Amino acid sequence: MTPLSPTERTRIRRLPERGSVSREALYRILDEGRICHLGVTIDGTPRVIPTAYGRAGDTLYLHGSTGAVSMRGATADVCVTVTLLDGLVLARSLMHHSMNYRSALIFGTPRTVTDRAEKLAGLRAIVENLVPGRWDEAREPSAKELAATAVLALSLAEASVKTRQGPPNDDEADLALDAWAGVVPVRTVLGDPSPDPLLRPGTPLPAALSGA
Repeated sequence: MTPLSPTERTRIRRLPERGSVSREALYRILDEGRICHLGVTIDGTPRVIPTAYGRAGDTLYLHGSTGAVSMRGATADVCVTVTLLDGLVLARSLMHHSMNYRSALIFGTPRTVTDRAEKLAGLRAIVENLVPGRWDEAREPSAKELAATAVLALSLAEASVKTRQGPPNDDEADLALDAWAGVVPVRTVLGDPSPDPLLRPGTPLPAALSGA
């Protein structure tokens, strides 16, 4: 597997020891996350839009309405970030409070997907990243829905990974303080499915949600 190749835009300048050039580490973060933040510039103004995404190999797929300003702004260079929060790090001093996290940063110019087969594959990657197995359980997009949906393909060629794990890094002089220090774990947990009030009676829970 080809490692990440840092560029001037992805080079980690502060605490570079927290960086990684492992492409596998990039994949793990992207595959575990469900929402990214897409940074674009529109009429000279920066905007950051939270959106769903999906990965297929070395390509990240994003989608939105063809009429969305953010989709039009994504025809030039963009920045996509995915962050997983693992813990709140409480130190003895306020200065050393921090967070345990895993983050990925991707730069590039997205390609608008026009091929119907790739468009469906990109949308499938997005849906499957949200709920694995769901694509085969629901109706596929109609021709009209596909025409109203923009799908962007972003290469993962220019990306960086940065993480922080472990206890607080207090100054030695502060270790004698009585203030509690440690890590409060943070986890994202899916709750029990809540059915649509308009669901037809007797409709079973799909395999994608039942773990079957």
